[in-house]
Amino acid sequence: MRCIIIDDEPLAIDVLTEYCAKLDFMEVVGTFTNPLESITTIKDSKIDLIFCDIELPQMSGLDFIGSLENRPFFIFTTAYSQYAVEGFELNAVDYLVKPIPYHRFIKAVSRVKELMSSAKKPIDANVFSSHGETNEAKKFIFVKAEYESIKIDLDSIEYIQGLKDYLKIHIVNTNKTILTLMSFKEMQDKLPSNQFLRVHKSFIINVNFIKTVQRNRIVIRDMHIPIGESYKAEFFAVLGL
Repeated sequence: MRCIIIDDEPLAIDVLTEYCAKLDFMEVVGTFTNPLESITTIKDSKIDLIFCDIELPQMSGLDFIGSLENRPFFIFTTAYSQYAVEGFELNAVDYLVKPIPYHRFIKAVSRVKELMSSAKKPIDANVFSSHGETNEAKKFIFVKAEYESIKIDLDSIEYIQGLKDYLKIHIVNTNKTILTLMSFKEMQDKLPSNQFLRVHKSFIINVNFIKTVQRNRIVIRDMHIPIGESYKAEFFAVLGL
């Protein structure tokens, strides 16, 4: 996995470089203190992953990543946890808060490795209807993941998160997630609209798992999910808020 590190703190670069060196599947192609200096490397060196600090002197990491047209997978690194929601709005694979523990680094790069591995495998049709039931009456769907079709009870889905061309389905009461290659529209067509709502360009939620609703976000378990401006009116209308 070819990666670059963007951070204005040399110590932070050293830590990530050391972590990457411990894994035989990681290769650090370059390190940069100025994000603009990394653009040529990103375009020409087939980069798979970017580690990017958020608070940079030249421009914020959020603005830089958002400016990339064909961006690789990316993981934000920062000392400030308040940027987490904005980071996930850009479809960050993960968000690491400094000082970064090694086990969190491993978890984050393993997610990227999983996404890359899935992208290389042939995937057929992704979701199958549940034997003639109407959209509102369905109790389960089948989702194509790698070489098998997995049956998922709709009542077990907490929320669905977009990661580039993939959807990541989060299952209740477990740390289990199911990764499938499909679009949000394809998924929404298969889900009962009285139970599942698109609340953001990167999220569909199961309304039954909402813990609290704040002004601009929803809390499901320990996840803070942003509410996109274009989805607010419908969301609050459906919930009667």
